[in-house]
Amino acid sequence: MKKVIVLGSLNMDLSVSCDRFPKIGETILGQELVYYPGGKGANQAVAAAKMQVPTILLGKIGRDPFGEKIWTTLKDKQIDLSHIEIEEGMSTGTAVITRARGDNHIIVISGANEKTDEAYVDRKQEVISEAGILLGQLEIPISALCRAFKIAKQKNIPTLLNPAPFCQALKVLLPYTDYLTPNETEFNEIFKLFGQPKTFAEDLLYLEKKLGTKVIVTRGSKGAAYIDNNQVCEVPAIPVEVADTTGAGDTFNGILAVCLSQNMLLKHAVKWATLGASISVEKVGAQEGMPTLEEIKKRGQSVYL
Repeated sequence: MKKVIVLGSLNMDLSVSCDRFPKIGETILGQELVYYPGGKGANQAVAAAKMQVPTILLGKIGRDPFGEKIWTTLKDKQIDLSHIEIEEGMSTGTAVITRARGDNHIIVISGANEKTDEAYVDRKQEVISEAGILLGQLEIPISALCRAFKIAKQKNIPTLLNPAPFCQALKVLLPYTDYLTPNETEFNEIFKLFGQPKTFAEDLLYLEKKLGTKVIVTRGSKGAAYIDNNQVCEVPAIPVEVADTTGAGDTFNGILAVCLSQNMLLKHAVKWATLGASISVEKVGAQEGMPTLEEIKKRGQSVYL
């Protein structure tokens, strides 16, 4: 079975729930504060590992209680952490999440993630060469991602880029990206780098042709969309009771990477990734809400069969 290798961030998430988001300059009372491991890299690795596919996580943590907690939690989820490095003198990455009415706002402090650099990637060339797919995001230095994606392309390993959080510098990554998975906001920002937006369908078709990359747009409660035979294909999300949307995008990307690494057709891969993302929002916590392979199979039978 081919391996999924995730290169990305490891954070401790501090999640605050409240009735509504505060206005600028306003103080409101929250309801609950919860700590749990996160970071787009770690989250997507968890989503992949829950599909019972060998998953290796590449990245850095600090030597502190948050780093220790992340290590223990991810180890329990059967993720290969043997290539994680501890960055002395740096704190573990941290994300502050505010949740209200089923939605969220997120602020990320990079910490040790900033030190996941090209030199680190060069030390991991051998393990990257074992990948069935290489999955990356933008919470670590783009120079490191670019180096890793170049290595993957030299070895004919497919690459999947989740362009979050968006930054214009991602343009250097696109020539080495096989699959691009922006959400609607990120898609619009990426498109502006190449032209003036028109309709969603026209923009999606144009961007895919321009980049020579498969573009799959995640659309929240509307599901996902991609191009097949010059037509926009839409995959709807299933109706669920929303508790927390924090990990939906990471769930989508982790499951999509698994499906593609095992040579599943894109149309089927997007269906299963969308289903998994829909299920993930039913629980609080990015990693806690991620479904197992059995849960996806069970829900999939009633939705797609």
